[in-house]
Amino acid sequence: MNDKWQAPVQPARTRNTISGDALIQAIFYINIGMYVLSLLLYPGAIRLTFDPFSLLSPDGESLILLGATGTIPVDRMGRWWTIVSANYLHGGIIHLLFNMAAFRQLAPLVLRTYGMHRFVTLYTLSGIAGFWVSYLAGVKFTIGASAAVCGLIGATLYYGKSRGDTYGEAIYKQVSGWVMGLFIFGLLVPRINNWGHGGGLVAGILLGFLLGYLEKRKENFSHKILGWACVLLTLIVLGGAIGFSVYYRIGGGM
Repeated sequence: MNDKWQAPVQPARTRNTISGDALIQAIFYINIGMYVLSLLLYPGAIRLTFDPFSLLSPDGESLILLGATGTIPVDRMGRWWTIVSANYLHGGIIHLLFNMAAFRQLAPLVLRTYGMHRFVTLYTLSGIAGFWVSYLAGVKFTIGASAAVCGLIGATLYYGKSRGDTYGEAIYKQVSGWVMGLFIFGLLVPRINNWGHGGGLVAGILLGFLLGYLEKRKENFSHKILGWACVLLTLIVLGGAIGFSVYYRIGGGM
């Protein structure tokens, strides 16, 4: 990471790096684990193709079982909880690598800026907001961590603009370049959920404003409650999806 992304001062109140690093690692490995599981549910349907965006793609039935979202799962199957689970599913190895590379670059900065509890709230609620917006826009079937990652981008964008000074402006300009690149990428590459990206980005900006960051406001009890509620919601949804999927496959449901 470029040196200008490093905060000039590490205040004592951000000394939760062990827990924070563990949280980043947990989100990272849950994404990988869900991808591997989506392949294992229907190993015979794994796509081996010269198209990099379809390489090692899991079967659509696997993604439905594990919680892909969109108007089809929500309206036809009543699966509102999929706006949570879809944030941890990916449609191929390139999809996963792109999202996780962006996450690993952004997550430490957002953690250091907002604190552990606000970080997990930003990630979770931005992802939910992004998929909610894409549902309202009529997107039929969608997955991926990019809505949540865009929320981290939005929160970083707000922080840089709000802080000002040389450091804040450097962050703001660099992340603005990411937003422009993301916009162009979404126009050029097919099957990109631009509604999810936009919804996650706007949610990240709004949440950054509403929650505040460490230099303006220490994490308080309400931040901790909201953060742990997001963790609990995610664990319940993913645990239920995994348990149901494995049981359904072992039981010969498909």
